[in-house]
Amino acid sequence: MAAGLFMIALPDPRLFKLGLATIVVGNGMFKPIIPTIVGKLYSVSDQRRDSGFTIFYMGINAGAFLAPLVTGWLANSVFGTEATPAYKYVFIASGVGMLVSLVWFYVGRARLKGIGAPEPEAAGPQRVIYVAIGALFAIPIVYFLLALGGQRLQYVLTVLFVILAVMLVMEGIRDGKVARDKVIAMMIIFTFNILFWMFFEQAGSSFTFLADEIVDRNLGSFVFPTAWFQSVNSVAIIVLAPVIAWIWIKLGKANPSIPRKFGLGLVFNGLAFLLLMFALSSLVSAAGKIPFWTLTAVYVIQSVGELCLSPIGLSMVTKLAPVRLVGLGMGGWFLSTGIGNNLSGIFASAVSGEGGMTTTSALSGYTFGFWALMAAGVVLFLAAGLVNKLMHGVK
Repeated sequence: MAAGLFMIALPDPRLFKLGLATIVVGNGMFKPIIPTIVGKLYSVSDQRRDSGFTIFYMGINAGAFLAPLVTGWLANSVFGTEATPAYKYVFIASGVGMLVSLVWFYVGRARLKGIGAPEPEAAGPQRVIYVAIGALFAIPIVYFLLALGGQRLQYVLTVLFVILAVMLVMEGIRDGKVARDKVIAMMIIFTFNILFWMFFEQAGSSFTFLADEIVDRNLGSFVFPTAWFQSVNSVAIIVLAPVIAWIWIKLGKANPSIPRKFGLGLVFNGLAFLLLMFALSSLVSAAGKIPFWTLTAVYVIQSVGELCLSPIGLSMVTKLAPVRLVGLGMGGWFLSTGIGNNLSGIFASAVSGEGGMTTTSALSGYTFGFWALMAAGVVLFLAAGLVNKLMHGVK
């Protein structure tokens, strides 16, 4: 990831895409592994497991909160101006941050007490070399996928998801009926996860156009920067994550099952779109703007849904995936999230309209988002008994 960030700092379009591909491959080696390690900190039956992932998720969002503020300050005030942001130095600073993180992880791994370390017979540099070679071969493939974009990329991602699902189901079948059922339950949850992120990720796409064009950001003598809306979700996660984690522990045996938590995530995401429907149909001013508080509240409501779903999903994969393929199962989780992200871009382009976002195009798109999310949430609540049966006692 550090190498990729240094590459995109150079002003060359082709090198920029190659740098992005390098970051993607680096993130692919990093992101599925960290939650897998977190999962190994707790036994499968430990009731603190979901809460542990929620706190872990809060840590992620602490960085997500600081990043837009710090990078905006570096680009606009330190190395550039509001008119000409100097993003080159932002990418360089981010690369340095990655290297610092690498050193920190190396120093701090002793505190994991062997969790995440290879088995004694697999120790040594050989596997690391194989992974490095594989990553180098993967970079041009990712470069090609980035060049596809949109619908064509969606076809590729769907094929990859089907291949991964087949691999996991075959491994589950080899491990017996219980393991097979757990994988099927996991794949059902993955499907609903795609839908959640398709609409949740409007936060970084169409909601940004909404904030720029239709939200009244004038707060007296201060105009709230559009980019700062990206930190609202992170602030909400940091504030609410300990509360949600405490609720899961406090509920004890009454703690909702994994599919019902996912259903809650979908419902809360849908409620955020319901608020937008209300604002765009009833609160539009003469100047064609909706109140500032409405979009802020939308980000907060979505954050509650995210906390009901995302950290629980990370915990779920470590419980349901075949023992030998937990990392691949985590890759499936992030692939389903990636499919949702790509669909979110396609949806955002429709919401924004051919001539730019309007109140009409936004209202039409977000109304569809509300009904799709609420319908999916209801279906998952109704199917929770069946999915729980497939999970064979996993809570």
